[in-house]
Amino acid sequence: MNPTFPWWYPVGAQGTAGGTAFRVWADEHRAVSVVVDGTTYELKEESNGYFSEVVAGVRHGQTYGFLVDGEGPFADPASRYQPEGPHGLSQIVDPARFSWSDHKWAGIELAHQVIYEMHVGTFTTEGTWRSAIAQLPALVDLGITVLELMPVADFSGKFGWGYDGVNLFAPTRNYGVPDDFRAFIDAAHATGLAVILDVVYNHLGPDGNYLTKFSNSYLTTAHQTDWGAAMNFDGEKSGHVREFYLANAAYWIKEFHLDGLRLDATQDIYDTSPSHIISEISQNARKAAETRRIILVGENEPQDTKLIRSETEGGYGLDALWNDDFHHSAMVAATGNREAYYTDYLGSPQELLSAMKHGFLYQGQWYSWQNKRRGHASLDTKPASTVAFIQNHDQIANSARGLRIHELTEYGKYKALTAICLLGPATPMLFQGQEFAASSPFLYFADHQPELAELVRKGREKFRSQWRSLALREVTYDDPAAKETFEKCKLRTGERDSHGEEVSLHRDLLKLRRQEPLFSRQDRQFDGAILGPDSFMVRFFSEGYRDDKILVVNLGTQLHLNPSPVPLLGPPDGRQWQVQWSTEDPRYGGNGTPPLDSELNWMIPGAAAVLLEAVEQERGTS
Repeated sequence: MNPTFPWWYPVGAQGTAGGTAFRVWADEHRAVSVVVDGTTYELKEESNGYFSEVVAGVRHGQTYGFLVDGEGPFADPASRYQPEGPHGLSQIVDPARFSWSDHKWAGIELAHQVIYEMHVGTFTTEGTWRSAIAQLPALVDLGITVLELMPVADFSGKFGWGYDGVNLFAPTRNYGVPDDFRAFIDAAHATGLAVILDVVYNHLGPDGNYLTKFSNSYLTTAHQTDWGAAMNFDGEKSGHVREFYLANAAYWIKEFHLDGLRLDATQDIYDTSPSHIISEISQNARKAAETRRIILVGENEPQDTKLIRSETEGGYGLDALWNDDFHHSAMVAATGNREAYYTDYLGSPQELLSAMKHGFLYQGQWYSWQNKRRGHASLDTKPASTVAFIQNHDQIANSARGLRIHELTEYGKYKALTAICLLGPATPMLFQGQEFAASSPFLYFADHQPELAELVRKGREKFRSQWRSLALREVTYDDPAAKETFEKCKLRTGERDSHGEEVSLHRDLLKLRRQEPLFSRQDRQFDGAILGPDSFMVRFFSEGYRDDKILVVNLGTQLHLNPSPVPLLGPPDGRQWQVQWSTEDPRYGGNGTPPLDSELNWMIPGAAAVLLEAVEQERGTS
């Protein structure tokens, strides 16, 4: 490695005492030069396919590109900033110019966190880092502890989800300059919020990818992803590709003080090497954090628990995985729709109870939608290691018109499912705007050139065809390439005030989660029972069983449980059950909740969730 580069950043443009050091991997090429503000400087070839040189007098803010065998100039594969996008020149960035104020920030651990998924471009009307800062106090007040940012690596066009990134080290210019991103993270830390970043290490976007101009070894045809060729993590010359991605993971942690990463679609990160690239990413990211604690979250469609097992157990060392099973079951319960990948879910009380108790529902059983077995054993994993949600960016967009769950089901069910998610032992996650039942949809949008845009439209149409109800030709859907589609997804932040009932619901639930030890401990010291075709209960056990709590959930019509031979419904001796909290509280638009346990036996309200606490029995009651 060139000694002018820090270990976490072995390629790119790095400031030195006398100028800037440039280094790039361009194997199989004879000559590489860097063009800085119109002046060309030849790089020296190293023995391993790298080219490097220190150019005196070159400083922060100047633009540059690489000539490869006379062709170009092309953007730096490790560019820290692309002021004109992927097709333009790179800009030299000195990260040391930013003055951080988070020196006492120690980072985070997975326990006790509440995640909030955010798309910066639609989080505010302006869609910038700076404008997002003003909204952070409201999230802290709500009870959020971790912001999970959808990908920010630069991509072509003026808007997009970020999963088509091509400049993996460059925060997109659509949201501001790199120091704006740093200011956002610094401000988040000042309010007590951690920030993790969604990174895409399984493929590159279809437009603006110039990596193959430098080397044909970045990609491999030995594996195929849902988006085409896979990244070359295990083939010939893969060592240099691995170094590039390991540097990227460390770079975000080191230079931006991020508190972790979320790895997108890890099932499409292929590696047959003795040491899997995901495991090495985990190690490199933690090394970059030094004394700070970080969390690493994975998305994995097969829900392979190997990812969240330690390296000593043969795992990859991530902290948590998204739990699609919980979402799918909750959506079936909410809507009754069992099409496409909801086919293998019933939305039953047993499923929801099992998801709370055991995390993943599929741990190796047959899964008819894929015509194979799904999932892996996870009974011995910690509840916090699964991320539970009833909304995320993908799932909202997959409702065709981008409708959120409160628009797809009745209000009572929506509130009850929210309670299950936020009071369960898993790590909960909200999607931006969920906390105030945002009226804005979240659709798929991507600003592509006409030919590519048409391919995207056809791809979305093919994707929708798995739902019979979405494949009807007479229905017109929003065009992903239209600016109007992007604009209509922007949050109306004023709804935080006008939708006070929903905000109160989420704030109160997160307060319960935070302050009540039976919830905050995030363990499996609870049991449950099915009470009816749409109803179940969960009893959270206290030491000595004196201060237990019961969460009763009914997603159907009012239930009169008589008789009630359910042992878990019995109160501790000398105590009785009292309503502590209910989705039917008038603060959330309800009409109040009478006692559930009375001389009538158990009367359970319909489309509701009620939390009961054990209190001293009143004199004269029995």
